[in-house]
Amino acid sequence: QVQLVESGGGLVQAGDSLRLSCAASGYTFSMYAMAWFRQAPGKERELVAAINRSGGTLYYADSAKGRFTISRDNAKNTVNLQMNSLKPEDTAVYYCVASLDYSDILYRRKDANAYWGQGTQVTVSS
Repeated sequence: QVQLVESGGGLVQAGDSLRLSCAASGYTFSMYAMAWFRQAPGKERELVAAINRSGGTLYYADSAKGRFTISRDNAKNTVNLQMNSLKPEDTAVYYCVASLDYSDILYRRKDANAYWGQGTQVTVSS
């Protein structure tokens, strides 16, 4: 049974940093591309960052470039999202996603064939 459990969300002020973590179990972690999506109230779920199986290929949404860093540890079955210089517009529920196909995440986004975590709330106050 695939499980993705996010942690690290919370309430911070603009300019602060947060590190989200996702612990994966129930499948061969190293065989899956991983990603972070987010969904703000009243908005569509959007792709924030993605990383391929080996960690050698990364994708960032324009809103995340220069501020967020995605990383993975295949030995520990974890994927992280380091978020710096947070802005109020980063407020959202952040979801950890696992997919066998890195391209599917990039091109089909929220409609990709993937496993989803339950999400963790990030709130950035101004």
